[in-house]
Amino acid sequence: MTTIKAAVCHSFGAPLSVEDVHLRSPEMSEVEVDLHAVAICHSDITFAEGGWGGALPAVYGHEAAGHISGLGEGVTGLSVGDPVVVTLIRACGQCPSCGAGRPTGCETPYDDVHGPLTMPDGGPLKQAMACGAFAERVVVHHSQVAKVPGDMAMDAASLLACGVITGVGAVVNGAGLRAGQDVVVIGAGGVGLNAIQGARIAGARRIVAVDMSEEKLAIARQFGATDGVLASDEKPWRAAKAAMGRGADAVLVTVGAEKVYDQAPRYMASGGKVIMVGMPHVGAVSHFEILNLADASQSLVGSKMGNVVIKRDIPWMVDMYGQGRLMLDELISNRWSLEQINEAIADTKTGSARRNVIMLK
Repeated sequence: MTTIKAAVCHSFGAPLSVEDVHLRSPEMSEVEVDLHAVAICHSDITFAEGGWGGALPAVYGHEAAGHISGLGEGVTGLSVGDPVVVTLIRACGQCPSCGAGRPTGCETPYDDVHGPLTMPDGGPLKQAMACGAFAERVVVHHSQVAKVPGDMAMDAASLLACGVITGVGAVVNGAGLRAGQDVVVIGAGGVGLNAIQGARIAGARRIVAVDMSEEKLAIARQFGATDGVLASDEKPWRAAKAAMGRGADAVLVTVGAEKVYDQAPRYMASGGKVIMVGMPHVGAVSHFEILNLADASQSLVGSKMGNVVIKRDIPWMVDMYGQGRLMLDELISNRWSLEQINEAIADTKTGSARRNVIMLK
């Protein structure tokens, strides 16, 4: 049992507490990773505010990178010292979803309350999202890590664990975008900027960013948006369609707001898709006119974590980054220490940050 520092949530909506906790050694099929960087995702904030429920106390954080520091029995293809990205995608490899090549939908349950983390008195400590990466180290299933080059900066690598794969993957895997098609991305935050990058890489003809902020629309253009539309316009879909000369083949909703989901079908062309990426709170409901969708052969498609296969998609994205075709360093708004995590979360909640990264080394 190792003592590590972690940011613990004891009460929903309260500041996290950086304190000593216990981490057991890796067991069968597990690896221990000494973390160097962990980015703050809005999903962590939603969990910590109680938007999705769950047990407490808990350690959140799921967008991390570091070096393997221990191996459990049965782990192959990985060695101590390997630089890796740590994701929340825990795949058994045996269930129907894993067998169909969709590890993001793994159906094998995981008891994250009785995982590798415990409080110093031996009490349970939830390893949220099977990661618990707001900490100096983690113990996770080997399926959750993907190797990266040794010379890759860990802060940039950490972004590949969630925000980048979710945004880029929603375009290439969720929408199956073809070159020459038109895209609308609603929300130009961290995930939205990566959806814009994904559309650019996939060869979209027009990429229209929709956001409440002119500043964020300007940043969206730096990442590949050809046009920007203010969401505060009375009917923003009209401006988006005017920019494209038609409706969109794919509309990617990267924010978790019911009103946005209500409006998203209005941006679509006949035969288009709304790709649902942003995660609203439990109980959130949106409404669609079914006849219009059916008559125009349109569809609503969920996309969890970009439907990625991390050992296929992360190496591809690393290569794109090395070529200068995928922007990672530009996504980092600021770097913080673990002791500053509450300030980093507050800054993230303003909506102005692309990604705040906690540096642990």
